[in-house]
Amino acid sequence: MTTPEPPHRAPDGVSPPADHADKARTTLQRIADLRAWLFLAFLILAFEVWSRVSFGGTFLFNPFNIQSIAIFAVAPLLLATGQTFVIISGGIDLSMGFIMGLAAVVAAHVINWATPGMGLPLAVLFGALVAIAVAAVPGMVNGLLVSRLKVPPFIGTLGMFGVARGVAFLLAGGTTVPVQNSFFAALGNGRFFGVPWIVIVTAVFVLLMHYLLSQTRFGQHNYAIGANVQAASRAGIDIKRHLLRLYILSGVCAGLAGFLYAARFSAGAAQAGEPLLLDSVAAVVIGGASLFGGSGTILGTVAGAFVIAVIQYGLVFINVAPFWQFISVGIVIIISVLIDQAQRRFSGGRQSE
Repeated sequence: MTTPEPPHRAPDGVSPPADHADKARTTLQRIADLRAWLFLAFLILAFEVWSRVSFGGTFLFNPFNIQSIAIFAVAPLLLATGQTFVIISGGIDLSMGFIMGLAAVVAAHVINWATPGMGLPLAVLFGALVAIAVAAVPGMVNGLLVSRLKVPPFIGTLGMFGVARGVAFLLAGGTTVPVQNSFFAALGNGRFFGVPWIVIVTAVFVLLMHYLLSQTRFGQHNYAIGANVQAASRAGIDIKRHLLRLYILSGVCAGLAGFLYAARFSAGAAQAGEPLLLDSVAAVVIGGASLFGGSGTILGTVAGAFVIAVIQYGLVFINVAPFWQFISVGIVIIISVLIDQAQRRFSGGRQSE
C-alpha cells in the first residue's frame, strides 16, 4: 500500500499552487495603495522622536502644532481636491494657482464694496459666491478648450495660467487688496471649539468631494474616462460634457481656496496660489493617483496634502532652512512616481499571467 502525497505538495512536473504568491502580491499592492498614509505616519514619528530628543517636548500632541499643520494644508488640499478629479480623468490643470489668486482678489474687492450696504455677514457670503463664480469662468474656458477644441490639457491650462495671472494682477493693481470686515477676519482666524473655521469649511467640502468621486455616477464616469476614453465613449458617456463639468469643478475648488486665503490674511493677493500649484500636483501624486489617469482617491489626496504640510511645518519646527522644503517635497514626488511606475508594471505583469 502506497502512502498518498500530502495535499500541500504538487506532483512532479506540476507548478505549485499560486496562493502564497497571490497573497504576497495582494499585500504588496495594499501597501503601495496606502503609501501616503504610511509615509505620513513615518514623518510624524520622525518629528516626534526629534522633538523629544532635541527639545524634550512633543511634536504630535502639541495642539498648536496640529492646528498649524491643518492650516498649512487648507489651500493646497483644496487645490489638490480639484486636481484629483482632473488627473484621474487623464488631464492636468496648471491654471489653478492663479485662478485661486484671482478669486482672492475678487473676494476682497466685492466684500469691501458690499460691506457698507449689506452688513458684515451678508457681504462675506456675497463675496464668497462671486469669487467662486468668477473662478468657475476660467475653469469653463479650460473645459471648452480641452473638450471641444481638443487642446491638450497641459497647453490649454498653461495658457489660462497666464490669462488668470494677468487679470488678477490688473484687478489688484499690482498689490494686495486689504479687506475691512471683522466678520471676514473672524472666519479666517476664528475657532470653533479650538478648530479653525477654515479647517472646518475645508473638511466639509473635501468630504462632499469624496462622496462625489466615490459614490456618484459622475465619479464613476471620471474613472472610466481616465482608464480608457474610447471605451468610455462606446459605453455612452458624454466625454465632452463631462470634461467641461470637470474643469468647472476644478475652478470652483480654486475659487474656494482663494476665498479662504483672503479670509485668513484679511487681504486678497494675485500671487496667492502661485507657490501652491506644485503642492497640489504633489499631493495628488503622493496620495496614489496615477498621472496616466484612471486611479486615485480624495482620501489619498488628503494624506498627500498632510505629508507636504508636515514636511513644511516640521522642517520649520526643527529650525531647518526653508529651502529644504522644496528639496524634500521634490524627492517625495519622485519616489511616489517611481512607486506608481512599479505598481503599473507589477499590475500589467500580473494581468498577463
